[in-house]
Amino acid sequence: MTAALWGLEAFPVDCEVDVGPGLPGFALVGLPDPAVREVRDRVWPALRNAGFKPPDRKVTVNLAPAARRKEGASVDLAIALGVLVATGQAPGERLTTTGVLGELALDGALRGPRGTLGLAETSWRAGATALLCASPAAPEAALVEGLVVHAVASLAEAVSWLRGRDLERQSAAAIDPEPAGAEDLADVRGQALARRALEIAAAGGHHLLLVGPPGAGKSMLASRLPTILPPLAPEEALTVTRLHSVAGLRPPGLGLMLRRPFRNPHHSLSRAGLIGGGTPPRPGELSLAHLGVLFLDEMAHYSRQVVNALREPLETGVAWIARASASVRYPARALLVCASNPCPCGWLGHPTRGCRCTPTDLAHYATRMSGPVLDRLDLQIEVPALTSEELLHATPGEPSAVVRERVIAARERQGVRGGLNALLPSAALRQCCPLDAAGRRLVADAVDRGGMSARGVHRALRVARTIADLAGEARVGPMRLAEALQYRAYETRRAGPR
Repeated sequence: MTAALWGLEAFPVDCEVDVGPGLPGFALVGLPDPAVREVRDRVWPALRNAGFKPPDRKVTVNLAPAARRKEGASVDLAIALGVLVATGQAPGERLTTTGVLGELALDGALRGPRGTLGLAETSWRAGATALLCASPAAPEAALVEGLVVHAVASLAEAVSWLRGRDLERQSAAAIDPEPAGAEDLADVRGQALARRALEIAAAGGHHLLLVGPPGAGKSMLASRLPTILPPLAPEEALTVTRLHSVAGLRPPGLGLMLRRPFRNPHHSLSRAGLIGGGTPPRPGELSLAHLGVLFLDEMAHYSRQVVNALREPLETGVAWIARASASVRYPARALLVCASNPCPCGWLGHPTRGCRCTPTDLAHYATRMSGPVLDRLDLQIEVPALTSEELLHATPGEPSAVVRERVIAARERQGVRGGLNALLPSAALRQCCPLDAAGRRLVADAVDRGGMSARGVHRALRVARTIADLAGEARVGPMRLAEALQYRAYETRRAGPR
């Protein structure tokens, strides 16, 4: 019993080995990818260098189910042990209910496979009560509750276990430690409005746009957003850890990720790099930021087609990759933060530096910002340049720990209603955010005079509900709604001259 990957998905695999009459040879069937097809060139030297005798007869290996393509080298150890059992060099009784995972080195040592956590979970669900796993990846595999994991460093040690040697049960990896010198929201000077928007975004799961001149602190603010988000719940941590392990972004053996991911891709990335794709399929940056933050800096420099690909995933929280051979579903519930300069030169509206852009430059620059995606950004904030007084003498703001406590309290109030405010369906929104006469006048003014779309109104109502939750208020008053509507002011100003 072993397991393999295809894209993000891990699935159980039965490794069947037959050693029969015929000319010496090796046949591998079961839709292997190139890494799996090269297994003979790893297994035969490993057997020989570990003191065993490779068979001099015809060897046939079947990786069932035969109709599913497999990738990666997680089946190396299973094939090697199958060959040894088939040739009578090792007993096979202990393999009845034990899964096997590991990549072989030429000297017989074992390396941890990519995606160990997902592979171990799959083995457990397939009926394995124990797992024989390469030592570097064993602590990660032991995160699966109910699975007894035995760590082996080499092929010889695995055979020794088959022959009756007892191995200690591997303990689970420790939770990832907090990085030294972690960033903190207290590092941000001034920018009270942007800090407030950051807190609202964290509390309600609202997407955020920051517009301002170079050096105003947009990237700094975005990088501090994960520090005020609550830690991942156990099930969320397993999902995120499994996702990053399968994507090959974590060395084997690390513990659960409790800190939410922060992804900051370069603006030259492709659509597949953002949403996912390729052969075999790989998750994009949006999925790698699942339950964390995806930061798109200099949003106007991203390809418009790439940015427009975010429209459906932002609404559904899922990225679908449809191909002729198969369709793949990736989780994509990330908090999107976009940053942009106000114009190509960056100095439009700066108090001391003049903008050098022509009206044509400004018009072209505005078209690079996707309107449908901007409409899905609940909070749109202008981040002004800092004055010398703010930069040198401003009192440090609240640290991340204090803000995070308010965020957690607001999310607990939302949990009673069934989820984050940013995800509230329209029916639930009408119930928890009814409008009085003053509120209806505010919304009418935003629609009739400001040109706000129906989606923009609903998103402003969700933001108002979050502001009320941060204040511990059961009712959304006109002041909370007015504050929420002001966070759409950039969209209104941007649309006005056009």
